[in-house]
Amino acid sequence: MRQSIISIRASSLGELFDCPARWAAKHIDGKTLPSSGAALLGTAVHAGTAVYDSSRLPGGTPVSADDAAGAVVDAIHHPEQEVDWDDDKPQEAERIALALHTRYCMEIAPHQEYAGVELSCERLEIADLGIALTGTTDRVRKTADGHGISDIKTGKTAVGADGVVKTAGHAFQLGVYELLAEHSSGLAITAPAQIIGLSTGKTVASQRSGIGEVNGARQALVGTEDSPGVLQHAARLIQSGDFFGNPRSMLCGEKYCPNFGTCRYRR
Repeated sequence: MRQSIISIRASSLGELFDCPARWAAKHIDGKTLPSSGAALLGTAVHAGTAVYDSSRLPGGTPVSADDAAGAVVDAIHHPEQEVDWDDDKPQEAERIALALHTRYCMEIAPHQEYAGVELSCERLEIADLGIALTGTTDRVRKTADGHGISDIKTGKTAVGADGVVKTAGHAFQLGVYELLAEHSSGLAITAPAQIIGLSTGKTVASQRSGIGEVNGARQALVGTEDSPGVLQHAARLIQSGDFFGNPRSMLCGEKYCPNFGTCRYRR
């Protein structure tokens, strides 16, 4: 009998391995939680920078950073889902998001040449594993070594005080984005993956930007018969249906898990 094909969003792979029970609650059972202010800030930065970069693709009409900033403001004040602001404030998130948007447009974008922006891949089926990968690749850029992906990451620790971008722990997610980018664009992705870090500090000094590279991002995805890769581990876990919980996860809390109140693994 042919096994069922289960879709996995590239951005959710980390959560699958961190706490399978939380992942299943969201992505199998369809349970939802309000977004956080920090997550919406990141969404707003993605929205504004995408407008700016898209206008500079071949055949586009370039817009200014200020013009593209309208998408940042819209994302903050007209979110597509409920937002739990907690101690955050929309006005503060808007201020930081606009500052990071401008920093990206002035410091990062002039040194990039993109072949694609926000490339969506509805489904890349891997039938023998019983999974289908989905997701959106932030950017595909042109380099002297061919094409590579660029992924924008926001967060308080995205770029250290020394200017170094945090790249550890992102390799297999970037590898999936490489697969999706090749599938949706038809381009060979041969250059190193790139993380564009934007730190969401409250002060100008702590709002840093930078670029870090990750080589061989896809190597961890596909293993061998003796040493399974990330995708094999994910497929086995999902197909088994054994979604065990991890009460020691840093995201084990009611703000992050829709099953927190009833989770038997916390007892």
